[in-house]
Amino acid sequence: MAETLRRVLSRCSAVETGEADAAEAGPPLLLLGPPGSGKTTLLFAAALEAAGEGRGPILFLTRRPLQNLPRGVAGTLDPLRLQKIRFQYPPSTRELLRLLCSAHEATGPVPSLVLLDSLEEYLAEDPGCQEVAYLAALLLDTAAYFGHRAGPSRHCGLLVALQTREEADSGETLQRALLQRYFPAPCWLQADAAGPGEHSFRVCLEPGGPGPRAEWGVTFHPDGEMTITPWPPQTREPSLHKSSISRGSALSCRGQPLSASVSPGWNTSLSGTDAAPRPKE
Repeated sequence: MAETLRRVLSRCSAVETGEADAAEAGPPLLLLGPPGSGKTTLLFAAALEAAGEGRGPILFLTRRPLQNLPRGVAGTLDPLRLQKIRFQYPPSTRELLRLLCSAHEATGPVPSLVLLDSLEEYLAEDPGCQEVAYLAALLLDTAAYFGHRAGPSRHCGLLVALQTREEADSGETLQRALLQRYFPAPCWLQADAAGPGEHSFRVCLEPGGPGPRAEWGVTFHPDGEMTITPWPPQTREPSLHKSSISRGSALSCRGQPLSASVSPGWNTSLSGTDAAPRPKE
């Protein structure tokens, strides 16, 4: 999934990496950034990029419809790509869980990419560690199930956007640390100096595996146009507000240890016709 986003950023900045493999989805990616940093725009750009790869449709999960199509994103006006993006609008955490759990009942072409926007809105309803772990594991299981249905050597990517705050409380910090155990490939967006009426952000993409870290500058202009440029190499050692935790560390929430009943890890696999777990009642 990191490679799909890398292609989006590199193509928009007129820099091609030549390392992409459209058949390989890669580990699930967590897109983190403050409000208004362009997370939804980058999700939509990744959806358009994947839609042009000639594979299955794209499943885009969000609470509300997009008000405007992002400008400056390649493929925005391509009707064939837009038709491959299937939007679903689960209004609550419970409905999101039901939708994910019913994935095995869906008919038709299997999605090649699942995107979830504004994860923080769903986590606000059930902020406990067990609930966060359950939702993260269910997202991974759903993507793995789609990949299994697609056939040998086929995968389903997963990209989730999470809003962060400069002054996050302990609960939000713990949620983010827990999510990073399930999403080993983070992409951070940090506010940067901008001109009048503009909003600029620094993008730092960690591949979550072999390969170098990559950085870009993203600017949103007053007319809504988005431009992307490579970040100057001499300044690449950011002090981004990362929160990480080792896989062997013990987590606790509200004084209760986090159960190990759900095993984190991105390479979840399902066999036969197994479906994702049912939601808790």
